[in-house]
Amino acid sequence: MANMDVDFIRERIPHRDPFLWLDRVLELSETSIRAEKDIPTDLDLFRGHYPNYPILPGVLICEAIFQAGAVLTSHILEKSGGDGWREQASGAVPVLTRILGAKFKREVRPGDTIELQAFLKEQVGAVWFFKGAALVSGKTAVKVEFSCMLKE
Repeated sequence: MANMDVDFIRERIPHRDPFLWLDRVLELSETSIRAEKDIPTDLDLFRGHYPNYPILPGVLICEAIFQAGAVLTSHILEKSGGDGWREQASGAVPVLTRILGAKFKREVRPGDTIELQAFLKEQVGAVWFFKGAALVSGKTAVKVEFSCMLKE
Protein backbone atom coordinates (compact mmCIF):
# COMPACT_ATOMS: atom_id res chain seq x y z
CA MET A 1 0.00 0.00 0.00
CA ALA A 2 1.01 3.60 -0.47
CA ASN A 3 1.72 6.08 2.30
CA MET A 4 -0.32 5.02 5.35
CA ASP A 5 0.15 8.05 7.58
CA VAL A 6 -2.27 9.91 9.80
CA ASP A 7 -4.39 11.06 6.81
CA PHE A 8 -4.83 7.42 5.77
CA ILE A 9 -5.88 6.62 9.34
CA ARG A 10 -8.32 9.56 9.57
CA GLU A 11 -10.04 8.37 6.39
CA ARG A 12 -10.80 5.03 8.07
CA ILE A 13 -11.70 5.71 11.70
CA PRO A 14 -13.64 8.49 13.43
CA HIS A 15 -11.00 9.26 16.09
CA ARG A 16 -9.41 12.72 16.06
CA ASP A 17 -6.90 14.69 18.12
CA PRO A 18 -6.50 14.81 21.02
CA PHE A 19 -7.71 11.19 21.11
CA LEU A 20 -6.12 9.76 17.97
CA TRP A 21 -3.51 7.24 19.18
CA LEU A 22 -2.05 6.11 15.82
CA ASP A 23 0.57 7.95 13.75
CA ARG A 24 1.13 5.52 10.89
CA VAL A 25 0.29 2.06 9.60
CA LEU A 26 3.30 -0.13 8.81
CA GLU A 27 1.55 -3.25 7.50
CA LEU A 28 -2.05 -4.09 6.71
CA SER A 29 -3.45 -7.43 5.55
CA GLU A 30 -6.82 -9.16 5.48
CA THR A 31 -6.40 -10.31 9.08
CA SER A 32 -3.77 -8.14 10.77
CA ILE A 33 -2.32 -4.68 11.19
CA ARG A 34 0.92 -3.22 12.50
CA ALA A 35 0.90 0.48 13.32
CA GLU A 36 2.95 2.92 15.38
CA LYS A 37 2.46 5.79 17.79
CA ASP A 38 5.26 8.12 18.86
CA ILE A 39 4.75 9.18 22.48
CA PRO A 40 5.65 12.88 22.80
CA THR A 41 7.89 13.85 25.69
CA ASP A 42 5.71 16.91 26.32
CA LEU A 43 2.36 15.09 26.38
CA ASP A 44 0.26 17.08 28.84
CA LEU A 45 -1.00 14.04 30.75
CA PHE A 46 2.54 13.33 31.98
CA ARG A 47 2.24 16.41 34.21
CA GLY A 48 -0.26 14.51 36.35
CA HIS A 49 0.35 10.79 35.77
CA TYR A 50 3.33 10.10 38.01
CA PRO A 51 5.00 13.49 37.36
CA ASN A 52 8.32 12.37 38.85
CA TYR A 53 8.24 9.09 36.91
CA PRO A 54 5.99 9.65 33.88
CA ILE A 55 4.45 6.57 32.24
CA LEU A 56 1.69 6.31 29.66
CA PRO A 57 -1.51 5.00 31.29
CA GLY A 58 -2.25 1.41 30.34
CA VAL A 59 -5.78 2.31 29.31
CA LEU A 60 -4.36 4.62 26.61
CA ILE A 61 -2.03 1.91 25.35
CA CYS A 62 -5.07 -0.36 25.07
CA GLU A 63 -6.97 2.40 23.27
CA ALA A 64 -4.17 2.62 20.70
CA ILE A 65 -4.47 -1.14 20.10
CA PHE A 66 -8.26 -0.79 19.79
CA GLN A 67 -7.84 1.99 17.22
CA ALA A 68 -5.50 -0.23 15.20
CA GLY A 69 -8.25 -2.86 15.27
CA ALA A 70 -10.71 -0.26 13.99
CA VAL A 71 -8.44 0.57 11.05
CA LEU A 72 -8.16 -3.16 10.31
CA THR A 73 -11.95 -3.51 10.42
CA SER A 74 -12.34 -0.60 8.01
CA HIS A 75 -9.75 -2.12 5.70
CA ILE A 76 -11.56 -5.46 5.66
CA LEU A 77 -14.85 -3.72 4.86
CA GLU A 78 -13.18 -1.70 2.11
CA LYS A 79 -11.68 -4.84 0.56
CA SER A 80 -15.09 -6.54 0.63
CA GLY A 81 -16.36 -4.05 -1.92
CA GLY A 82 -17.23 -0.82 -0.12
CA ASP A 83 -15.42 2.30 0.95
CA GLY A 84 -14.62 1.51 4.57
CA TRP A 85 -16.89 3.18 7.12
CA ARG A 86 -18.21 5.62 4.53
CA GLU A 87 -20.22 3.17 2.42
CA GLN A 88 -20.06 -0.40 3.70
CA ALA A 89 -20.91 0.45 7.30
CA SER A 90 -23.38 3.23 6.37
CA GLY A 91 -21.89 5.72 8.78
CA ALA A 92 -21.38 3.19 11.58
CA VAL A 93 -18.52 3.58 14.04
CA PRO A 94 -16.62 0.87 15.91
CA VAL A 95 -17.64 0.70 19.58
CA LEU A 96 -15.70 -1.41 22.07
CA THR A 97 -17.87 -4.17 23.55
CA ARG A 98 -15.43 -6.33 25.52
CA ILE A 99 -11.90 -6.39 26.94
CA LEU A 100 -10.42 -9.70 28.05
CA GLY A 101 -7.19 -10.62 29.78
CA ALA A 102 -5.30 -7.35 29.53
CA LYS A 103 -1.72 -7.96 30.68
CA PHE A 104 0.68 -5.10 31.34
CA LYS A 105 4.25 -6.31 31.02
CA ARG A 106 6.38 -3.17 30.71
CA GLU A 107 6.06 0.59 30.88
CA VAL A 108 5.67 3.03 28.02
CA ARG A 109 7.62 6.20 28.71
CA PRO A 110 7.81 9.68 27.15
CA GLY A 111 9.75 9.52 23.89
CA ASP A 112 8.97 5.84 23.24
CA THR A 113 7.52 4.61 19.97
CA ILE A 114 4.94 1.88 20.48
CA GLU A 115 4.28 -0.72 17.83
CA LEU A 116 0.63 -1.71 17.84
CA GLN A 117 -0.64 -5.02 16.54
CA ALA A 118 -4.17 -6.32 16.09
CA PHE A 119 -5.21 -9.67 14.66
CA LEU A 120 -8.75 -10.57 13.64
CA LYS A 121 -9.77 -13.79 15.36
CA GLU A 122 -13.37 -13.97 14.18
CA GLN A 123 -16.27 -11.91 12.86
CA VAL A 124 -19.82 -12.82 13.85
CA GLY A 125 -22.35 -10.50 12.26
CA ALA A 126 -21.53 -6.96 13.29
CA VAL A 127 -19.17 -8.11 16.09
CA TRP A 128 -15.43 -8.32 15.49
CA PHE A 129 -13.13 -10.31 17.85
CA PHE A 130 -9.43 -9.42 18.06
CA LYS A 131 -6.24 -10.09 19.93
CA GLY A 132 -3.73 -7.30 20.14
CA ALA A 133 -0.42 -6.18 21.54
CA ALA A 134 1.74 -3.13 22.05
CA LEU A 135 5.52 -3.41 21.88
CA VAL A 136 8.33 -1.05 22.83
CA SER A 137 11.74 -1.73 21.26
CA GLY A 138 10.46 -5.14 20.16
CA LYS A 139 9.41 -6.16 23.68
CA THR A 140 5.78 -6.70 24.68
CA ALA A 141 4.33 -3.93 26.83
CA VAL A 142 0.64 -4.94 26.69
CA LYS A 143 -1.38 -7.91 25.48
CA VAL A 144 -5.17 -7.81 25.28
CA GLU A 145 -8.13 -9.46 23.60
CA PHE A 146 -11.12 -7.32 22.67
CA SER A 147 -14.21 -7.08 20.57
CA CYS A 148 -16.04 -4.23 18.93
CA MET A 149 -19.33 -3.77 17.17
CA LEU A 150 -20.37 -1.43 14.41
CA LYS A 151 -22.95 1.02 15.76
CA GLU A 152 -24.90 3.72 13.98
